[in-house]
Amino acid sequence: MITGNKGEWSEIYTLFKLLGDKILHPGDENIIKIKNVFYPIIRILRSGTNGDFEYSIQDDIVLISGNEEVLRIPIQEFKDKAISLLNLIKSNRETTFSVPEIEQFMLSINCISLKADSSAKTDITIVVHDQRTNQQPTLGFSIKSQLGNPSTLLNAGKTTNFIFKINGLNLNQDEIDTINTIDTRSKIKDRIEYVVNKGGVFQFIGTEQQVFSNNLILIDSLLPEILANIIYNFYTSNSSKIIDLISKVEEDNPLNFDISNKHKFYEYKTKRLLTDIALGMMPSKVWAGEYDATGGYLIVKEDGEVLCYHVYNKNEFENYLINNTKLDTASSSRHGFGIVYQENEELFFKLNLQIRFIK
Repeated sequence: MITGNKGEWSEIYTLFKLLGDKILHPGDENIIKIKNVFYPIIRILRSGTNGDFEYSIQDDIVLISGNEEVLRIPIQEFKDKAISLLNLIKSNRETTFSVPEIEQFMLSINCISLKADSSAKTDITIVVHDQRTNQQPTLGFSIKSQLGNPSTLLNAGKTTNFIFKINGLNLNQDEIDTINTIDTRSKIKDRIEYVVNKGGVFQFIGTEQQVFSNNLILIDSLLPEILANIIYNFYTSNSSKIIDLISKVEEDNPLNFDISNKHKFYEYKTKRLLTDIALGMMPSKVWAGEYDATGGYLIVKEDGEVLCYHVYNKNEFENYLINNTKLDTASSSRHGFGIVYQENEELFFKLNLQIRFIK
C-alpha cells in the first residue's frame, strides 16, 4: 500500500492536474496567476524504480516507455482523478495516509511511488512549448505544496551558525550560567537582550563552517556580513519575513553603501542568495554556482491551482522567493547555538540561519 503525507501526495496531484490542464501557468510574486501567459505542455517525464516513462499529451494522454506506446488514457480521467485526489488531501487529518482508489489508477499508468526517483531536487520534469521563442525547453521543478505544512528553503545545521563576539562586557561563570539558563518561550531573544542591557555589543566575526562562508562569498563577497545583520535583526525583533528584515537592514545600512540613488543593495544580493539556495547551493558542500536540474518550483495552492516559477522567468522567481520566505528558529540544543560561551577570555554567541516558506 502506498502511503504519504500531504506534501508527498501533492506530487501525484500535480502530475494528474497538469496532464488534465495541458498547460502550465506562471505565477507572480504574490502567488497569483499571470494573466494571458501560459506554456502548453508537450510531455511530462517521470523516472521510477520500474523505469523511465513519458506522458505525452495528444488527443489522449499517451504513456510511452522505451520509445514505444504502452497505453492511451482519456485526458478527462486525469482531470477527474486530480479533483478527487485534491479533495481527499484537503480533508485528511492524518500525518500519513493511503488513498486506495488513487493508488489503483497510479499503478495502471506505471506510477508505483509518490516521489519520482531522482538524486537531484527535481520532482517533475516537463517539456513545454514557449510561444515567444518557439522553443521546447525541458524544465525541471521541485514541488512545494501549500496543502501541507510549510517546507524549508534552507535547513538549519551547525553549518548555518553565525558567530558573534561580545564586546564591551566581562562576565564571570556564574553570570554566564545565569544568561544561559534563561528558558523563556523567546529564550534566544531574551538572552541577547540581557547581554545588551549589561553593555555587551555583538560583532559578527564569521560563520561556524568555512565552506558555507566561501559559498556565500562566491555569490557576493559581502553576503556573510549582510546575512549576519539580517539574522541579528530576526533574533532581536518581532519580524521574521525576509522582506521585512531586509527593509530594516536597508534602513540601517550597516555596510555603508552609497544609497543616494536608492540602490537596493541588500535586497538584490539577498535575492541572489535565495535563488542559489533554491537551485542547489547547500551550506555543507562547495558551491560552484552551477544550478542543478531543478531550475524552479511548482507551487500547489490551497485551492488546487498549480503555478510555476523558474529561472526561465527570473524576475518572477526571485520576487516569489523574497516575498514568500521567512527566518525560523531551529532547535538551539540540536544545532549548538544561542548560549554565551568563553574562549581565550573572550565572550561569544552563535545565531543560526534557517529559512522557511511562509505557506
